[in-house]
Formats: sequence, structure tokens, C-alpha cells
Amino acid sequence: MKLLDKVCIVTGAASGIGKEIALKFAQERGKIVIADLNKAEAEATAQELRQAGAVAMSVEMNVTDEQQVLAGVAEVVQVWGGVDVLVSNAGIQIVHPLEEFPFAEWKKLLAIHLDGAFLTTKACLPHMYASGRGGSVIYMGSVHSKEASMLKAPYVTAKHGLIGLAKVVAKEGARHGVRANVICPGFVRTPLVEKQIPEQARTLGISEDDVIKNIMLKDTVDGAFTTTQDVAEVALLFASFPSSALTGQSLVVSHGWFMQ
Repeated sequence: MKLLDKVCIVTGAASGIGKEIALKFAQERGKIVIADLNKAEAEATAQELRQAGAVAMSVEMNVTDEQQVLAGVAEVVQVWGGVDVLVSNAGIQIVHPLEEFPFAEWKKLLAIHLDGAFLTTKACLPHMYASGRGGSVIYMGSVHSKEASMLKAPYVTAKHGLIGLAKVVAKEGARHGVRANVICPGFVRTPLVEKQIPEQARTLGISEDDVIKNIMLKDTVDGAFTTTQDVAEVALLFASFPSSALTGQSLVVSHGWFMQ
């Protein structure tokens, strides 16, 4: 019961990595908020958790809309009295060669990853500060927070930026007992990654098998995808760590793709 009665907001939690983190946090007796752009899917996931005995609610949240973020966090605070953990996980992927990247798509991706992280953090921090309990802010980075890959200019830029944001939050939040860290997964076979496989195959003129073997998993030690469960275990570590000894850090979970 590492998160007993802790109020945990997870964005993009109706599916994929976010949903797995929500499930893991629920197993540790946290109070789980499924925050997602898709209200129906968010509520379906919250209902699934409740049926399994967890305490869960859903909020509709477009993380690029400041008023919707503020309203969602306010709803959580009204119901449960505060916020203890924020997992800023909502994200998308768009791939193009840099010279062909539409500016509108560049801005869209950065808005979801960076503006979303900023807005949700800004909305949650006052409640973490006021509670006297501190809190944990967790950003979903990537190996692309450390390394670059072709076709992913805004994604790599955004994921690098999350490390800088976490370091600032770690310094500003320290006197209030608020920690901030970044999880940096390798390729996790979520719908987001599944979508990239044929896109990259078309763009690079190679087979989908070659995308997986020679691009996505080429530099891992065992040729294996990172799992959503792997990422959720790291999220639990950051969420439940008992002191500010672990703050301002980024932890790579990638089957050795990137070694610091």
C-alpha cells in the first residue's frame, strides 16, 4: 500500500502506458484520477478500476486547454481534497523529415507534450504546496529525452524539454516537499508505436519488420520492447519514494538502448 489514499492524477490514462500506471497505482491503494481527452474512454477505465475494488474517478482533460486543466484539477480537489501525485503522460507522435514537417503539426506536438506538462503542473502545484504533504510530479519522457532519431524533430525536442522542466520543478518545489522526475522509456508497443511502424516503413522505404528490428530495437541488449508494466514500476518508484533524495532525475527504462 505504497500510495494509500494518495490522490494521483494520470493524464492520457484511458489507454496505453497511462492506463497501466493507473492500474499499478490503484493496486497500491491510491485514489486514481483518469484524466483524458476522451471522456467516455476515461470513464470506462475508471469504471474498470472501481469494479476491481479501486477508488477512481474520471475527468475530461485536453492538456493544452488551460481552463479545462484548471477545471479538471478543481473537480478532483473538490471531491478528494487535494493532489499528491501528477503523472503528465498525455502525448502523441507525428513523423516527417524535418524539411517536410508542417509547422502546424510541430506546434501541435509541442503543445501536447510541453504546454500540457506545464499547465497540469501549474494547476497541481498550489494544492501540493498547500497540503503540507508535498507531492510527486512525474513526466513521461523517452529515450528521445537523451537521444535523437530521424523523422521526430518536435518529439525529440519536446522530450528533451521535459527534463529541463523537471529540474526547475525539483528546485522550486523542494521547500514544499515536492519532487519532480522523468521516466524515459524505450519503445513500448502501444497504439502510438504501432502507428509509427507503417509510417516509418513508408517514409524510409523499408519493411515493417526492418523498422522494428533495425530501427526501434536495434540498440537494445536483447531485441525486446519495453513493456507498459516496466514503465509503471518506475512510475511507482518515483511516486512513492519517501524523500527528496530522488528528485530532478531522469531514469531510462529501455532494455539498454541508452546507457548513461
